[in-house]
Amino acid sequence: MANCAVCGKHVDMPYRCNRCGENYCSEHRLPENHSCAGLNDWNDPDGVFDSGFDDGVNERGGSGGFLSGLTSTGGPLSYFRGNVSYLFLAIMFVVFILEFLVIFLVPGLFRDIFVLTSENPFYVWTWVTSVFSHSPNTFFHIIGNGIVLYFFGPVVERRIGSKRFAALFLATGIIAGLAQIAFGFVIGSPITGVLGASGAIMAILGVLTVLNPGLKVYLYFILPVPIWLLTLGYAALSVVGVLPTSVGGTTALGNVAHMAHLSGLVLGLLYGQYVKGDVRSPSEVSLGGRGGGRRGGGRGPF
Repeated sequence: MANCAVCGKHVDMPYRCNRCGENYCSEHRLPENHSCAGLNDWNDPDGVFDSGFDDGVNERGGSGGFLSGLTSTGGPLSYFRGNVSYLFLAIMFVVFILEFLVIFLVPGLFRDIFVLTSENPFYVWTWVTSVFSHSPNTFFHIIGNGIVLYFFGPVVERRIGSKRFAALFLATGIIAGLAQIAFGFVIGSPITGVLGASGAIMAILGVLTVLNPGLKVYLYFILPVPIWLLTLGYAALSVVGVLPTSVGGTTALGNVAHMAHLSGLVLGLLYGQYVKGDVRSPSEVSLGGRGGGRRGGGRGPF
């Protein structure tokens, strides 16, 4: 017994899609009825059964190497195929809790562990940890990024595959952080520190904007807003934010990593253009409903 991943209908004998691993009712069991990412691979029959997370999914730990054995069907990490967005979201909140533990136990190590800084840019572990870390001074930072990742991350993941989504999220998050640090050196800012997944989040929006600029985002099921307009708004804020004011190199919009946001968005737009034509994209999305964006097609609860 399970619920259909598209309409939420309770099904005693659900149909499980071999490509995306979700359960469906009879109405949505066909790949074209649930916008299955496997439709992108019909020219490669083997790809229909490939999650996109690992090219060696059919190799159970054999010649495919260590990663193939972990992520292949039945492997210990096979569950995360198609769920990397939710995995990264969970990591963000786990790291957020760890931040408070470090602040309570050894506050002096907080920056060295969680923050990518201009003081120690070659602390390479912070290139990654800073992507999953968020300001402990406010919940709005992690909640804002978490909402976008929860609703939009799965849509992009099911379009490009879990492995490429993971690479996109990590690479754009790291590059965006480094870009912010480099920007601090350029404008002569004293000590710069950056943390948060905003760069990667902007990349996700950038990819969706290129794949379908007319994608309607239904904010709380009421206000239809095209995603290009949302992206343009974020871009405008970031551009204004990196422009120096007349006061000592500070930005017009305060203590926000605008260069990281702008860098992530540009990378997302470029990657979206790179994969455009190879993947399918949704037409409408409702922001604020049940389901966390598991389906890319239709206007159903998102």
